[in-house]
Amino acid sequence: MQAIYAYKQAVGSDYLLALDQISEDFAPDLNSMEVQDRKLLEGRKQIATLLFKEWRETQQFETEESDKETIDAVNRAIVYYQNLLKKDYTYYGNQMLSAVERIYDHYLGTLQILQVLVSLIEEEEEKKEKRFTAATGPDVQRFLQNRVVQHLLQSKSYQQHIIRRNISWGSDISEIKAVYKNILKQDEAFLAYLALPQPTLEEDLEVVKHIFKNIIFKEKNLQSLFEEQDLNWVENKSIVKSLVNKTIKIFGEEAQEDVQLLDLSANWEDDKTFFEDLYFQTVKEEGRYEAMIAESVKNWDVERVAMLDKIILKMALCEMHIFRSIPVKVTINEYIEISKLYSTPKSKQFVNGVLDKMAQELILKGEIRKSGRGLIDNK
Repeated sequence: MQAIYAYKQAVGSDYLLALDQISEDFAPDLNSMEVQDRKLLEGRKQIATLLFKEWRETQQFETEESDKETIDAVNRAIVYYQNLLKKDYTYYGNQMLSAVERIYDHYLGTLQILQVLVSLIEEEEEKKEKRFTAATGPDVQRFLQNRVVQHLLQSKSYQQHIIRRNISWGSDISEIKAVYKNILKQDEAFLAYLALPQPTLEEDLEVVKHIFKNIIFKEKNLQSLFEEQDLNWVENKSIVKSLVNKTIKIFGEEAQEDVQLLDLSANWEDDKTFFEDLYFQTVKEEGRYEAMIAESVKNWDVERVAMLDKIILKMALCEMHIFRSIPVKVTINEYIEISKLYSTPKSKQFVNGVLDKMAQELILKGEIRKSGRGLIDNK
C-alpha cells in the first residue's frame, strides 16, 4: 500500500515535470539574435499544455488545428512523461521489496545489541585489570556467562547472517554505550540478576527477555535511532519485536545445537512473489479498477474518495482477481483492517460496503473464480 501511495505521488510530480518541459520548449531564447515573439510562444505553450492534459485524460489529443512545433512539443512531453512513469513504476516496486528485506536487517541489528553489550563489558573489565582496580559493585561478568547470550552469539547461524548482511552499529554504537552506562547498569532487574550466585537457565532467559522488552524496545533514544534507520519503524517494530522474542526463546532452550535464526517469513520467496504481483498488477490495472469503483459508488463522487481508500479498494480487487487460493472473505477482512489502521475514521464502513457489493457482483459475473483446498462456494 505504501509503495503504491508513493508511486501515485510520483505520478503527480512526473506530470508537473512534463508540463515544465513544455514550458521550457516555448521559453524565449535569450541567446538568440532574432527578436522573440513572446505572445506567440506563450500561446503555443498554452495550447501544448491543453493538448497534453487532454492526452493524459483520454490517451489521445486533437492535432488538426495545431502547428507542427506545438505537436512536436506535446509528443516530447508524452514520451518524457511515459519514461518517468516506467522508471518510477519499477523503482517503487523495488523499494517496496528492499523495505521488507530491511526488516530482517533490523532484526539482526537488534540481536547484535547483545554482542555490543558483551563487548562493552569485556572492555570495561579489561581496563579494570590494567589499572589493578579492585572489584567493586555488582559482578557484571555474570552477564558474560549468560547461557542464552553465549548460545546465540556463538551460533554459526547468527555469525553467518551478521557477516553476510554486513550488520554493524558503526558510529551509532555510542547510543548503546549510553544505554548500557546510564540505564542497564542501574536497572534493578539487571542488578538483581548479577547478584545471583548461580543463575538458572530460566533466570538467564528472563534477564535477556527483560533487556529487550523493557530497555531496548522502550528506551527513547534507541527508539529515535531506530526511527532514523527505518522510516517505517512504527509499523515494523512489532514484527522485529516478535522475531527477537521468538529467537531468544528458542536459544533459551537447553541442549539445543545448531539452532537457526528465524526467517523473515515461513516462505519468503512465495511472499516476495505475492508482494511483486500485488503491487505491479494493481498499478498496471489501475484504470480498470478505477472504473469499477466509480461504477460501484454512483451516488458518491469518486474524486472525493480518499486516495488511501481508493488504493485499498484497488489492491483488494487485484487480490480477488489474481490470487485464486485466497478466499474473498479473507481479502475483504484484511483490507478492512488495513483501512482501520491507515485511513480515515469512516473508511472501515466505506471499504466494507464497497468491497462486499463489488465482490458479489464480480462472483455472479464469473469474473472472480476461486480454487483450492477449503474454498467453498467460491468464497
